[in-house]
Amino acid sequence: MPPVIRRATVADAATLSELAARTFTQTFGHLYPAEDLAAFLGENYTVDRQRTILAHPAYAVWLVEQGGAAVGHAAAGPCGLPHPDVRSGDGELKRLYLLEHMHNGGLGGELCRVALEWLLRDGPRTLWLGVWSRNLAAQRFYARRGFEHVGDYEFPVGRVRDHEFILRRPPAPLA
Repeated sequence: MPPVIRRATVADAATLSELAARTFTQTFGHLYPAEDLAAFLGENYTVDRQRTILAHPAYAVWLVEQGGAAVGHAAAGPCGLPHPDVRSGDGELKRLYLLEHMHNGGLGGELCRVALEWLLRDGPRTLWLGVWSRNLAAQRFYARRGFEHVGDYEFPVGRVRDHEFILRRPPAPLA
């Protein structure tokens, strides 16, 4: 059965909470002391926090499901990155994760396309995202979609401060 991408609803908050914690841990959990990882997950991926995001009209989240199980997600909304060129109305791809066994099958590209189309639904605008400075595969993935490194910031996970890159894609010219 092929994977299906669908827009998440408030009713998906518990599924999103579990999936977000699982995908973050699979991808980055080895980088942090257990107590720092637990604190980060407990602050950022609670059911209540996901419910708030899912209910907010300026944000959108998509789930990837295969055989009835959630295997990936993406989130988008207003840009909140610390860069002096961020303007009101700019959009941000906030999260894009797949469980490890779903990597390298083209599904990440499709999920990204869906999120970027949503961000551009009202017309061209500047798009942003943050990516770990040592995640070279993700940087290449986003570069293929027109994003360029324009800044740096620290991303806190407990006491650890990750060096992150800020990537930007300018608005496409109107045809």
